[in-house]
This record gives sequence, C-alpha cells and structure tokens, in this order.
Amino acid sequence: MATIKFQGKPLHISGELPSVGSKAPEFKLVNGKLQEVTLATYAGKKKILNIVPSLDTPVCAASTRKFNEKASKLDNTVVLVISADLPFAQARFCEVEGLKNVIPLSTFRSSFANDYGVYITDTILAGLNARAIVILDENDKVIYTQLVDEVASEPDYENALAAV
Repeated sequence: MATIKFQGKPLHISGELPSVGSKAPEFKLVNGKLQEVTLATYAGKKKILNIVPSLDTPVCAASTRKFNEKASKLDNTVVLVISADLPFAQARFCEVEGLKNVIPLSTFRSSFANDYGVYITDTILAGLNARAIVILDENDKVIYTQLVDEVASEPDYENALAAV
C-alpha cells in the first residue's frame, strides 16, 4: 500500500502501479455509451492512461486539456482519461470543453482502480483514483509510470510524452 498526499496530508492507495516492463493488467471500463471497453478495444495502439480522481476538479480538468492538446500530435496513440466520474459527466465535460483528442472512460462498474493500484482507501477522497500516468506500448507493455505524490498537483507531462 503506497502513501501519497492530498493538500500535504497523507492518504493511502490500494497498491502499486504496474511495473515498467510488465504486461498491463486487463481492464474493463465504461465509455460514454455505457459500453464496456478493454485493452483489446485499443489493440495495436500506444495508450496513455491519464488516471485522475474526477474531471470536476481544476487539476484533473487541466491535465485532460493538456493531454487533449498534445494528443493530436502523437502517431498511433490514444489518450484514455480514466476517472471515477459517471460516463454522462465525462461526456458533458469533454463536450463543453471541446475536447476531441481524448477518450474519457469511467471506473464505474470496474475493478480498474484496485487492479492498477490507484484506489484511494481513506480520507475524504476514499473511493476515487489517485492521480497517475501509465503509458503502454502497442503490445500493452508498460513503458512509463508516474504516481503523482500530491493529488492536487499535475503530472510530469514532459517525461510522460517523451516516453511515447
């Protein structure tokens, strides 16, 4: 169980991110049409998993906008924004923001947060995802990870995008 912070106060998450070099854990997430998607849905593409607590917060919104801006310049790559928000809220956020280069996916009905070691287990944020980046190659091998140690901080975009 890892410890990160929220506004300087410690909180705990369910485990560890998948290790670099390992095969990514399978997942089932829910898209805006309430359909389940899996790793196979994006077979043959590099995948940036931008894992956030909720799109309804300033930092999550900022990271989603940033990846949306950068994603259009990446070849054979999808950016999956994964949050605990309901699919309806995710779709509304992306529509209002005009975001077309990211794919919002919900952990609704999913064990994703536990499987990827990002489930927050305590404090007022219990049940949400920790902020993390996991990048997978075309064969679903983990090539980069970052668990952001302060939930209220943005990820390291430069290193994450350099890994793609």
